[in-house]
Amino acid sequence: MSKPTSIKTSEEVRDRLRRLAEERGTTITDLIAELAAKEFTAAEREQRAAEAARELGVAYTEQVQQAGQDAWAKIRAHQGRAA
Repeated sequence: MSKPTSIKTSEEVRDRLRRLAEERGTTITDLIAELAAKEFTAAEREQRAAEAARELGVAYTEQVQQAGQDAWAKIRAHQGRAA
């Protein structure tokens, strides 16, 4: 296990994380780890997009790359409205 550290946040965010963790029967630390594991970095999204294009037999051009980035932006925007 990694060495514990702290993250500065507002009381409101801390309290929300505590409620979410309690509802899931877990700790704030485990909840944050779970949330972080679910979100891809830009490099991971790029790699997955290139792999998907290759599997589909599609050339990974700048146009395909831009379409993928636009799709991720729409997904993130949708997730923001659902929060």
